[in-house]
Amino acid sequence: MQKQATITSKGQITVPREVRRALGVRSGDKLLFESDGNGVRVRPVRSKSAFSKYRGIGNLNIPSGKKGIRKWLRGVRGE
Repeated sequence: MQKQATITSKGQITVPREVRRALGVRSGDKLLFESDGNGVRVRPVRSKSAFSKYRGIGNLNIPSGKKGIRKWLRGVRGE
């Protein structure tokens, strides 16, 4: 994929939609620019798991953590 972006007088660019989708980034996300021997790489900054925003959905009565889940399973199984 090859896409172009224009740098504004403030040093800002608009990342093309196809590139944002390929990187999995949205408004407010951060990008890291890394220089290597062949050029510059751009990658998203992931400070936490991409799935962490879904944690807790649909399991309101199940506690978090291994101990809590094991205790809940024992209760469900009648142990």
